[in-house]
Amino acid sequence: MTAFVAQRPIRALYMRGGTSKGVFFLPEDLPADQNARDAVLQRVMGSPDPYDKQIDGMGGASSSTSKVVIVGRSARPDCDVDYWFGQVAVTAPLVDWSGNCGNLTSAVGPFAIHRGLIEAPADGVATVRIWQANIQKRIIAHVPMRGGQVQELGDFELDGVTFPAAEIRIEFLDPGADDGESGAMFPTGNVVDTMQVPGVGEVVATLINAGNPTIFVHAAAMDLHGVELQPDVNGNAGLLQRFEAIRAHSAVVMGLAETAAYATEKRQHTPKIAFVGKPAPYTSSSGKAVAANDMDVAVRILSMGKLHHAMTGTGAVAIAAAAAIPGTVVADVLGGARTGIRFGHPSGVLAVGAEAQEGDDGWVVTKVTMSRSARRLMEGTVWVPEDIG
Repeated sequence: MTAFVAQRPIRALYMRGGTSKGVFFLPEDLPADQNARDAVLQRVMGSPDPYDKQIDGMGGASSSTSKVVIVGRSARPDCDVDYWFGQVAVTAPLVDWSGNCGNLTSAVGPFAIHRGLIEAPADGVATVRIWQANIQKRIIAHVPMRGGQVQELGDFELDGVTFPAAEIRIEFLDPGADDGESGAMFPTGNVVDTMQVPGVGEVVATLINAGNPTIFVHAAAMDLHGVELQPDVNGNAGLLQRFEAIRAHSAVVMGLAETAAYATEKRQHTPKIAFVGKPAPYTSSSGKAVAANDMDVAVRILSMGKLHHAMTGTGAVAIAAAAAIPGTVVADVLGGARTGIRFGHPSGVLAVGAEAQEGDDGWVVTKVTMSRSARRLMEGTVWVPEDIG
């Protein structure tokens, strides 16, 4: 006879932020031990699941919907809250804390207000100063308020999200990451590198730390155009293997992993890899026609080994940063550096801006701005077996 195991409740808030969804927690509601915490979070999401569905959990069986967030009060004088992001692998026993989720960043300010972590004005805009603990960076969120509540509904439309909502402006301050051995925005010291990737050959890429560590390659070099949708890429096992070989090799070059094998097995969330092409017309994943003149450049990004259905928020940060600096793959496709661009992604078009300046030590991006939206989906408790964690 199977021994009886009870379940225990854990307070949580299920939120959409940008084009992602995740389960949000306060630190005190989770185990203090990291291994126990990760075991609980995997079980909450329904991972690892060899069926690749996360049926027995809150996850949605994609990189965009298998995410967890922890937010607590900050001890830093320049920040209101500390924010940790975990990417939960669907089929593997892994919670990857190596990077940020720019989309869910937009829900951090609202969550902090919902949980009473900060004081917010009854009406107007609440400015929430966020410390992104994964990448050790400051982010400012401007959250609209009305009648003492976060204004969640509105007329701001975000491609990749079905319904309009209230706009939340996000500022990523000094987004050039300190990750890796060099601590530089360009860890190799170059805005573009030519690498010999085992099993692939010569690859020209921009390796940049901005938002998250990101690799940009030319779409044409992958026999692509830059306007592909998920079915065009995710069903091509050989293409995905080439992307992963480049990503894993670049992780070593960037000082993020000792070996390519480690990057593939243990560091799946970052670095991200994206491919860039010239503006071209396409039909978005929702069936909407996107014209070439709607965008300045076409970009697609892979997340957890698959083409993302829209664009990661940190990918947008990296695009904006790379676009503002001459000589990068993004700037090359644009025909020159730009401080504000519109880029096409599988779900539509997004506008981003960056402030960049060249100093004695090279280029520095001081700010990247974009708009997102967020909404509470469900509030209450999640349940996990008592013997987990």
